[in-house]
Amino acid sequence: MYTLRTSRPEDGAALVDLWRRSVDATHDFLSAEDRQAIDAEVCGFLPYAPVTLAVDENDQPRGFMLIDGTHMEALFVDPDVRGTGIGRQLLQHGLALHGGLNTDVNLQNPQALGFYQRMGFIETGRSEVDSQGRPYPLIHLRHQG
Repeated sequence: MYTLRTSRPEDGAALVDLWRRSVDATHDFLSAEDRQAIDAEVCGFLPYAPVTLAVDENDQPRGFMLIDGTHMEALFVDPDVRGTGIGRQLLQHGLALHGGLNTDVNLQNPQALGFYQRMGFIETGRSEVDSQGRPYPLIHLRHQG
């Protein structure tokens, strides 16, 4: 198990690095231009966002989750420790705090979709573009709990 804590300003660089490595491992469908544009957006807000971190015994971020109300905006796990329960631990924590969560997953990311389905999420709709209007279809999900 990892320790969960709220991010601090000094976590900013590590969060961006974790996000980049996670996206590189799971979002190979992004065009180079879109990847660069999204990177710039993330660098502008992620270091300052109040995210829940999963940290290892050395207090190094290994995963994070961002929830706004009942919408989980982000759940990213360090690719070096995927499959060790970090995503499950973060998500269960979010569900305990916020009740029924909803989220969106890229259609081109079947591993993430499978994870959410195993965790009790059901599809509630689809969009042909992402929230910035880019051509990456989304599947809208809601937790059944």
